Amino acid sequence: MAIDRDDLEPRFKFEVAELPEGKHVKGCYACGSCTGTCPVSQVIPEFDPRKILHMIMLGLKNRLLSSDLIWYCTGCQTCEFVCPQDVNFSNAIKALRSMALRDGYVDTATLSKMGKLAVVNEKYCAGCLTCVRVCPFKAPYMEKGSGLAHIEPVKCVACGICVAECPAGAIELKTSEDVRQFASCEFLLSREL
Repeated sequence: MAIDRDDLEPRFKFEVAELPEGKHVKGCYACGSCTGTCPVSQVIPEFDPRKILHMIMLGLKNRLLSSDLIWYCTGCQTCEFVCPQDVNFSNAIKALRSMALRDGYVDTATLSKMGKLAVVNEKYCAGCLTCVRVCPFKAPYMEKGSGLAHIEPVKCVACGICVAECPAGAIELKTSEDVRQFASCEFLLSREL
């Protein structure tokens, strides 16, 4: 993958660092600790936190924000405990996701099709607050005045907890490609044992 000078946006790392979630991103010196502990990169080699941070430093804004890779992070924060610079890669991913949504690289319909965003079917939502209570990522919220639940795209990690717990069955989530890869990896590992 060749890099053309026209692809580089030198201010990109500063744009990321200006967001609260990306404030430590410039401290990364590419040691690779985040990649070494990342469970996603073990199954999907293309998802390499070190490379993603390097792309931020290089200024590959368009390539990174239009990539599906930024939606593969599960937010497990395993990387947080091993980073000597307190970069917190999963927070940097939140910053990238916010930018991708804000700048129109992706929309909620696309995320739903990718299986990266749970969607509330307003016809069935009873406004019971179950999804709000059970989500560890605080992605569901109640819209004022309507009494209906909605899902915040940047906070949703497509874990499926809200889908399983919704008593009305009002929340839907498609299976994403990376989850399929995880499932096939687990299946292959279980067959080897």
